[in-house]
Amino acid sequence: MKLWLLGPLHTEGDDPWDPWYDKAFGFVIRAETEQRAREIANENSGDENRGKFLGQKTANTKSPWLDPKYSTCEELLQDGPELLVLRDFAAA
Repeated sequence: MKLWLLGPLHTEGDDPWDPWYDKAFGFVIRAETEQRAREIANENSGDENRGKFLGQKTANTKSPWLDPKYSTCEELLQDGPELLVLRDFAAA
């Protein structure tokens, strides 16, 4: 198994994470493949999978975790620089 770090990409005018609340902004997932990691993230998403907010379309997708246009998915390797793996924080 591998560890995968997933996060959003923000595209102005086509952003599933706008507005920011009630949404998942990151995952660390254990899976064999990137595709499976994306599927697990998609299954555990928040309102970013709705594609709408108050009846207004926010993005051209209802599954941004499955699409590299909207989200990143990179393997976390044991070797590499020191880094914070995940800080999922949103202030109101």
